[in-house]
Amino acid sequence: MILQALKEYYDRKADDLDSGIAPEGFEKKEIPFIVVIEENGSFVTLEDTREQEGKRLVGKSFLLPRSKTRTGQKGYETTFLLWDHIGYLFKFTKSDEPRELEKTTNQHRSWLRSLENLPADLKQEPGVGAVLAFYQGTGVDEVQLAAKWQECLKIPSCNMTFRLAGDSDPVPCRPAVKAYQSSLIHSEEEPDSEEKTQSIAGRCLVTGKVGNIARIHAYTPISKDSKSFVAFQRNSGYDSYGKEQCHNAPVSKAAEFAYTTALNTLLKSRQRLLVGDAATVFWSARKTQLESAIPDFFNEPPKDDPGRGTRAVTALLQSVKSGAYSETDKNTRFYVLGLSPNSARISVRFWKVGTVPEMADHFARHFEDLRICHSLKEQEHLSLFRLLVSTASLGKPENIPPNLAGETIRAILEGQSYPQTLLQAAIRRIRAEQARKDSKTGKSLPNVTYPRAALIKGCLNRSIRINNHESEEEITVSLDKENKNI
Repeated sequence: MILQALKEYYDRKADDLDSGIAPEGFEKKEIPFIVVIEENGSFVTLEDTREQEGKRLVGKSFLLPRSKTRTGQKGYETTFLLWDHIGYLFKFTKSDEPRELEKTTNQHRSWLRSLENLPADLKQEPGVGAVLAFYQGTGVDEVQLAAKWQECLKIPSCNMTFRLAGDSDPVPCRPAVKAYQSSLIHSEEEPDSEEKTQSIAGRCLVTGKVGNIARIHAYTPISKDSKSFVAFQRNSGYDSYGKEQCHNAPVSKAAEFAYTTALNTLLKSRQRLLVGDAATVFWSARKTQLESAIPDFFNEPPKDDPGRGTRAVTALLQSVKSGAYSETDKNTRFYVLGLSPNSARISVRFWKVGTVPEMADHFARHFEDLRICHSLKEQEHLSLFRLLVSTASLGKPENIPPNLAGETIRAILEGQSYPQTLLQAAIRRIRAEQARKDSKTGKSLPNVTYPRAALIKGCLNRSIRINNHESEEEITVSLDKENKNI
């Protein structure tokens, strides 16, 4: 169901010509540095494509032939079509260790072999021919003497490619290269793989159609340690009936490309929440107002527009009360996928499917439960980040208790009680941090901050409501002097 929903999202974006999502066989990739060459292969300059975005430099993204997954001891034999990282293109490593030197030597050798193995007609293409001529001359040495080379070295595994002087796009974006890449999409052989294996035809579990099954699925990383959403380790007890790796869970190459591209697109978009150890992505079966508004509900507002979150939540509450979502999107499916990093593959923390009105009701209930009197200097509605970081030691995101973010988001989505660990964490931080001393007694007072007070109110009210304590009244937004409940 998850893979099917992701493929539907890809199909929806692919039908929208303005979405910019990559077509089959290609991907959007950031290339910080481009080697500019003449048609005869002579080196011209090393071009820096990066531009300032906030506090960091971001390289320009190009639509390039899709990268491949590198696995096994000979993963270095797998290269990308006319682009790759600095170790492949220029045999560079910062380490002097023999093992690292051997690794980059093998990478560079594989890169040169991949250029030699290109079809004869593609080698005649001016851009591709220029790249071949570049390596036949002194181009590698000239690049390493260029003024921008030291900037290249500051980027770990810096992706690089080539461009002909006078062109606007890199060589991998030239029409002949794109046509060649498209011809490889449904090829029955898997080129440049660790072993020259023949694709197995089978019925795809996602589409139900017969097609070539993907042996290895592309990376969809949510952290530096977690790479694949679907993966089978060879010779580890998961192989059956002589099938290896992802042939055990038959997904066609077309469906594999669609779901991985969709998930990577969501992970890089505003439709992602990243709090603590949980990465949450969300989308609807068709374009909806709720889909684009969720980031403003739960993320910290930008510094240049601190009221964005408050406006978004206010609009949500008004829409729920007026029934606007029920009228326009009452049958539109809404998906929420929670993911966590794992040592072997990405772990699914939760998967929630509902309609747009159902999800809007759950979100609105969350903000109503947390609403409490506060200083006028504070935001009306607190972001999920601010709530969770208030429970962390020293107020640092990395100290948010494990699994707390995922369990809290799940409670919001399902309209259930907040996790007990959330209430305990808030009280623990209140007791651990002493705000000031009482002027009369001289005793230290606990530090009850606005986010912690809101969390306590929300946790207690949900517990009262869901556990049906008829004798207890829910806690109000402001002080209720008539309430005798301790």
